[in-house]
Amino acid sequence: MRAVICGYYGYGNGGDEALLRTLIQQMPGDWQPLVISGDPTATQSLHGIPAITRRQAMAVLWRERGVFLWGGGSLIQDRTSWRSPLVYLGLMGLAQQRQWYTLAWAQGIGPLHRPWIRILTHRAFAGCDAVSVRDPESARQLQAWGIPYELAPDPVWALLPAPVPPISAAPAIAVILRPHPLLTPARLEVLSQALQILQRQTASPLLLVPMQLPQDLPLAETVQPHLPGSRVICLRDPQALMGTLAQVQFTLSMRYHGLVMAASTGSRCFGLSYDPKVRTLLDSLGLPGWDLEDLPRDPEILVSAWLKTFGGSPLPLGIRQQWQEQAQHHRQLFARIPAHENDH
Repeated sequence: MRAVICGYYGYGNGGDEALLRTLIQQMPGDWQPLVISGDPTATQSLHGIPAITRRQAMAVLWRERGVFLWGGGSLIQDRTSWRSPLVYLGLMGLAQQRQWYTLAWAQGIGPLHRPWIRILTHRAFAGCDAVSVRDPESARQLQAWGIPYELAPDPVWALLPAPVPPISAAPAIAVILRPHPLLTPARLEVLSQALQILQRQTASPLLLVPMQLPQDLPLAETVQPHLPGSRVICLRDPQALMGTLAQVQFTLSMRYHGLVMAASTGSRCFGLSYDPKVRTLLDSLGLPGWDLEDLPRDPEILVSAWLKTFGGSPLPLGIRQQWQEQAQHHRQLFARIPAHENDH
């Protein structure tokens, strides 16, 4: 069975590559994955499976039959751009027109501000053979549309960390930042001052971890000189990234999957929310954090909150195991597809 996988792959985003790695592990072993990637060579090298460009994918969808999957994550949202969801909606529409089996796996739907994108999104999800989502808000949207779905935590909870060399003898601190309009120069300065104080008071090595290298690395390299003794760690393999965070005492993260990876491996987490999905995750797990727009101007207030988390307990093992087990439920989608594509 040919399985064409469509997502935000090949762009150096550790969270999305973790989703792809988990998807590959969850899908049936006799399926033949083919990934649509922004960098097919990099995707094939990282994951060991064939990859093609979007243009090549259109030709495959037109002439073949199989399963077309929207890989996990917030693919269908128009907060950052209206063009991006149109690409994914267009490929899904072509697959449905050409009578492929279509699956929407571990989706985070929205926000959808434009009515015409909402209409197209409704039509695409309604045409899928099976759908799973990773958050209650997406589930409520599908329920309002009358579309059946599975609800389970983000699949990356089910990904296992890879063993990596020890990063430090002392408890380390990981900092995962990303560029965003809400992360203004003034707020970045406050964060840098607070991290300097935290580093002094804990005597902990500080690791700057860019999760999407093209975007995050320049920011990490800008911050690093202001934090004596800190270092930048660049890892492309998502399971090696998880293995590193598993060794970290405290993780401060803007990125959603940075929090998922760190929390699932037992690191103490503090979130900086720039997006509803991050706030929803923090609230669901009872993790501390600030919305960036409400970030205190006094670095001492930040340090006080971080020290409580640094010296506190990680997410309880029982909760972590529960979320890890529930994240496996996304694989139920694959049972909806007949064993032989000729049955379609």
